[in-house]
Amino acid sequence: MRVPGAADEAVRDLVRAREDAVRECRNARHRLKALLLRNGIAYAGKSSWTAAHLRWLATLKLEHAAQQIGFQEYLHAITEATARIARLEQAMRETLPEWSLTPLVQALQALRGVQLIAAMTLVGELQDFLRFESARKLMAFVGLVPGEHSSGPKRRQGSITKAGNSTARRMMVEIAWHYQHPARVTPIIATRQDQLPKAVTDIAWKAQLRLNAKFKRLLARRVMKNKAVVAVARELAGFVWAIGCEVHNSGLAGDADPRHRSG
Repeated sequence: MRVPGAADEAVRDLVRAREDAVRECRNARHRLKALLLRNGIAYAGKSSWTAAHLRWLATLKLEHAAQQIGFQEYLHAITEATARIARLEQAMRETLPEWSLTPLVQALQALRGVQLIAAMTLVGELQDFLRFESARKLMAFVGLVPGEHSSGPKRRQGSITKAGNSTARRMMVEIAWHYQHPARVTPIIATRQDQLPKAVTDIAWKAQLRLNAKFKRLLARRVMKNKAVVAVARELAGFVWAIGCEVHNSGLAGDADPRHRSG
């Protein structure tokens, strides 16, 4: 088993600082939207927080001066949090080349929806995939397995446990949304997969086929989309585990335990 070193802990701290900034930005956006909703102000555009939406916000003038001050402070909080996220993500990019787990970060980017920040977040939180004896162990670690309620002979599964590593869980759920689209290796994905071992890209393609089919099957059964995404995220964790183990076993990841290497 690989023991995380000081550099690994430092990257994890950086990942969590970004996660905190994302949470602060999301909360600030919710507060601003609530203020506008209370005052009957609605955006007519299709998507919020685009450049067009931000330009629209800049033109707003509320009826009372006190309201305008509150509005501007909320908007300022969003601007500050957005800038903080950008700085932290740039710091992550600059830190990556010196990190011994860079091969793991690169390999996870073979998966659809897993770009550099997402991959670095998962690796920063999970570190050594060989400590999970099975894919299900990883699913449980990130809280994506259903809770179970048993009484005598009766056994009922409920919603996911949400136990364990919440940062990795949220990232996997965010990634899972990408699998609602038909399986396809886009030019962006192909670029990320360039120079990666065939075993890794094969796992990534299998993930696309299986997870998109699961998404379609669940929606056809009229499962709520949010629940379908969580179910897809659970299976996605299995493919993340498979790629992580493949990289560790190949000896590409720094400080891999030679006892676990294949061949």
